[in-house]
Amino acid sequence: MNHCRIRLTLAPELRLFAAADRRAERTPVATDGSSSLGHVVESFGVPLTEVGALLVDGRRVPVSYVPGADEEVEVRAVTRPQEVPGAPLRFLLDVHLGTLARRLRLLGVDAAYESEDLGDPALAALSAAERRVLLSRDRGLLRRREIWAGAYVYSDRPDEQLRDVLGRFAPRLAPWSRCTACNGPLRDADKQSVGDRLEHGTRSTYDVFAQCTECERVYWRGAHHERLEAIVNEALREFGTPATAL
Repeated sequence: MNHCRIRLTLAPELRLFAAADRRAERTPVATDGSSSLGHVVESFGVPLTEVGALLVDGRRVPVSYVPGADEEVEVRAVTRPQEVPGAPLRFLLDVHLGTLARRLRLLGVDAAYESEDLGDPALAALSAAERRVLLSRDRGLLRRREIWAGAYVYSDRPDEQLRDVLGRFAPRLAPWSRCTACNGPLRDADKQSVGDRLEHGTRSTYDVFAQCTECERVYWRGAHHERLEAIVNEALREFGTPATAL
């Protein structure tokens, strides 16, 4: 086995994934002379979902490239907004991102989520089967080869998580068009058709309703609407105008 040394530079955004002693601007790395650059980057703790261009001595190379002795390697972060070719932009969120899932749905973004932990293999398989971008804070999950596409969620705060995803992927926003409970599309509903699902106080106070076409949950502008509207307005102010609104 031919050992060699390279010098690797991680983009500032990616250094949080590396151990403290491997966050220098240029870090000497010993390789076995046969491992791919993708493997070397992952050995630093960086999920490949977070990697944009890989440069070796200034030229762009694929993750399969095998670095040679004394080469200078630069690992760049993904370009934002990030394009995800090959399917409509849809997301799949792991069990720890329920609040983010509900906020994405509030904005009309297709965000699949199960409150029960399906396990890493099942999530990765679902990402591939439905061609959804898997969002997670689990680096190990994002390293699974079978996922179709993925992204690390950098914050543990829902407000920052939402800004991160919207800024990274620039999804089309259509507030109030999707069920926050099941992700199904909403339709307008008249009071008479949903009256048997409403409390007496709601029937007597509100006149405008929407209903999920899949789980049949009923929505109206109740006590929580002002808080939800603030989330919607902030997202629209920073990330674009809505396509449609109920």
